[in-house]
Amino acid sequence: MSETTLDTLRPGEAAHIIGLTPGHPLRRRLMELGFIRGAKVSVLRNAPMGDPVELRIGGTELALRRADLMSVRVRQ
Repeated sequence: MSETTLDTLRPGEAAHIIGLTPGHPLRRRLMELGFIRGAKVSVLRNAPMGDPVELRIGGTELALRRADLMSVRVRQ
C-alpha cells in the first residue's frame, strides 16, 4: 500500500484516510464531514478544468478544491 495525498487520485480510485495536515484552515470542517482516520474516500469525477473534485465519503458526495485535497493524506 502506498501513501499519497488525495489530490493525486484519479476518478474511479479509492483510498483510506490516514490523516489531515495540522493547522489547515478547513481541518475541523473536513473532520466534521467524515474525513477521519480509516474512512474510505472515492474520487467520482473532476470538473472540466480539473477543479473542483467530486468525492464520496461514507454516504456523502461533495466537491472540494484540489488545493484543499493536498492536505489529506491517504493510503491506497
